[in-house]
Amino acid sequence: MNLPLKGIIPPMITPLTENGELDFIGLEKLIEHLISGGVHGIFLLGTNGEGPSLSYALRKELITNACKFVDHRIPVLVGITDTSFEGSIDIANHAKEAGADSVVVAPPYYFPISQDEMSSYLEDLIPLLPLPVMLYNMPSCTKLHLSLETVKKAKELGVIGIKDSSGDMGYMYSLIEEFKDSPEFSIITGTEMFLPETIIYGGHGAVAGGANFFPKLFVDLYEASLINDSSKISILREKVLKLYDTIYNVGEYTSKFTKGTKTALSVMGICNDYMAHPLRKFKTKERAKIKEYIAEYESQGDS
Repeated sequence: MNLPLKGIIPPMITPLTENGELDFIGLEKLIEHLISGGVHGIFLLGTNGEGPSLSYALRKELITNACKFVDHRIPVLVGITDTSFEGSIDIANHAKEAGADSVVVAPPYYFPISQDEMSSYLEDLIPLLPLPVMLYNMPSCTKLHLSLETVKKAKELGVIGIKDSSGDMGYMYSLIEEFKDSPEFSIITGTEMFLPETIIYGGHGAVAGGANFFPKLFVDLYEASLINDSSKISILREKVLKLYDTIYNVGEYTSKFTKGTKTALSVMGICNDYMAHPLRKFKTKERAKIKEYIAEYESQGDS
């Protein structure tokens, strides 16, 4: 895997069947949809992938089959964040055996931990991992907003970059500034609206949830940002903003982002929209709204 890791790396949803098993047909169709859309990598078992809700067996099944379908055409990143230290190592070892390229680690969830405890955790964990490691800052789900000192410590331990989903643009800028003399260290935004600023100011890419269903839109925005084409950036950003007013705005709860993404893929005929417990898929009314939005996008050529 070439460093720095860069470009559009969708946090791929996990296609499931009605009985909670892996949707193999949908998985292959989704991966081909992403690759044909020009994405630069795939991130498995993140928040949109419902990673923490899946059994270890299902996670391994997903990793094995996703790596087989990707067949080394683009890098595969695997989320190994878990409440169990040994569980993270087990999934990492399986990812290595399956042919993945990197693992992604966020602070273990449930117990609130300190920055010092996170640093100690990484000191123990990273030497035991068989693949390059990306750090994942997701304070809304983990209770810890990784400090610059913790990220610097992680880099010293060999971490190759960070995905930041804090939604804090100032923090993103501070990461870019802190590691500007380490061009091999990837700064990846998890907030898709921050993509242009991230690239223009020296970052490397985005883990963009909307790239699950409209990969080319985000690839085009990334490429426009690389050359700082302000006119094209403005047009494409408006299209991304529209997602927040439509597909991401169906439903009442924060889970609507993942549910909306899965539903969009379902109405596009790519994969099922069944969710893992505790989430449940949208009902008929919400699904109809998303179907209407997707039809509108497709009629305008926005996808």
